[in-house]
Amino acid sequence: MVENRDYTLIIDKSGSMSLIDQPGSKSRWVVMQESTLALASKCEEFDPDGITIYLFASRFKRYDNVTASKVMQIFRENEPSGRTDLAGVLQDATNSYFQRKATGQTKPNGETILVVTDGEPDDRKAVMKVIIEASRRMDRDEELAISFVQVGADAQASKFLKVLDDELQSAGAKFDICDTVTIDDMEDMTLTEVLLNAIID
Repeated sequence: MVENRDYTLIIDKSGSMSLIDQPGSKSRWVVMQESTLALASKCEEFDPDGITIYLFASRFKRYDNVTASKVMQIFRENEPSGRTDLAGVLQDATNSYFQRKATGQTKPNGETILVVTDGEPDDRKAVMKVIIEASRRMDRDEELAISFVQVGADAQASKFLKVLDDELQSAGAKFDICDTVTIDDMEDMTLTEVLLNAIID
């Protein structure tokens, strides 16, 4: 499944991403940078065009065809600040997939969208609505997958991400397209390992 699939990485750059979770460790932002580099390198092995990367807070910015060599530049251009408008960036990423699908530009195995976030989104309902609507535009279950990975230990964020994983079909989604890895699920895995698992899974 890894072959012939597109990958989009959506990175939370809200203010709390600059936090350091354990004394003496790296900030969430630095960990994110290292993990993004590893993910881009891995994806390049089977998709030389690179991946799409979004950074979002109150607004979002999109970078296309990102290869490992471009990752550091993206992180140099962005600093954590602002809120968590997850619905806006997800809407753009899912719309982009369906636009490309309509013009025959998607890969045969579809697309995986990985979202790394540390807090609750500004508007929970709007996020759920975007995902439910995307699922209704799909023809088959595996063509689009959205994996949420939580960094940091915000209990409310964990709870919300679990809802996305478990309850969207009962709320009207056509397919169960969400998968969530919270801080508790990670156990001893690093963020890099979690992201690489999400693309292989």
